[in-house]
Amino acid sequence: MIPGCVNLVNRHTVQFAPHRRRDDERAVSEVLGVVMLLAMVITIMGGVWVFLNPYLSDFEDNTNWNSATGLADRIEDRIEVAGNAPEDTGFRNTLAIQSTAIRSVQNVEHWTISADLTESDRINLRHVNDTTIGVLSANETARSITVQSPEVFVEQEITVSHLEVFITHNASSAHWMIITVYDADNEPIHRQVMWTLSGLQITTSLGQGEHQIVLMNNARAERFPNEAWKVSAMPLVEFDRMANDELRLSMLLTDIESNGSIGSGSNVGMQFVSQGPLTLFTGRAYNVNFNVFNALHDVITPQYHSNWLADYTVQRSAGTLDTYIGFSPYERASGADGFSVSSQSLPLYFEVDIQRVEVSR
Repeated sequence: MIPGCVNLVNRHTVQFAPHRRRDDERAVSEVLGVVMLLAMVITIMGGVWVFLNPYLSDFEDNTNWNSATGLADRIEDRIEVAGNAPEDTGFRNTLAIQSTAIRSVQNVEHWTISADLTESDRINLRHVNDTTIGVLSANETARSITVQSPEVFVEQEITVSHLEVFITHNASSAHWMIITVYDADNEPIHRQVMWTLSGLQITTSLGQGEHQIVLMNNARAERFPNEAWKVSAMPLVEFDRMANDELRLSMLLTDIESNGSIGSGSNVGMQFVSQGPLTLFTGRAYNVNFNVFNALHDVITPQYHSNWLADYTVQRSAGTLDTYIGFSPYERASGADGFSVSSQSLPLYFEVDIQRVEVSR
């Protein structure tokens, strides 16, 4: 090595090491880590909730719907039991109707039923106005008439005539009215019943709105949110052909008297009291005619008509009405003028009863 010379080949660059960082500068803050972990958990839980929420909502809606349907079944059973009981007797039950409200539906259905009670004459009654009735007796056997309403009973004689005879009365009622025509022996030869029935409405809250069930005259109509009313149970109108070739037409009407709302709650007491059953028709009948109008919604009455005239429509399409036995339209084929019975000259027995029940809290 030459003295005084610098060896450039073996020279190393001198580097100065930085100062060692402190521990709290090299690591992430513990508080920030916990916050990030919580945020991640909340995000995951929120995603799970958003994913499961529609299923949970549907499950809750299905539970509420089943509860309302079961409640409607129990109320119908209790109304039937109370309706068959003697007047002013009944019972009280406690029902759980949470998330459901019950209220009365007034004057929801109007029935008009008429029939001749003898084959020797045909009587036609026409309501000119609220206080005048036109009576037309084909064979002039009508001699007297009675008009009965909840508060009034009127009895008048009928002038013998081949023309329509007008009877004035003050027994008009919006609830019910029974008109009976008698012959010279004071035997009933014709009867007409007009009755306006009320019912109950069960409303249940669902996720998309309200589900409604209306109990009216032993029938049931339901409506889901954003859907139309649908009849799920028909009124009790039954037509049977007996083994001895006799025909039987039976009807059971049910009138529920209730004022306002019965309410809702975990335990609600409901009282069912009978106002006494009535028999309106019994025995042989001729020229039976009945008509019904439901005021709940315009789609209810056509559903009644379609159900009662289903067999008639099939027989008319097949061209076999000459042998058909069953419900038939009174005049127009749509049933707008009422319904009758095609009996093919077989004897017809007509039974009409009405149950009257007061429901209160």
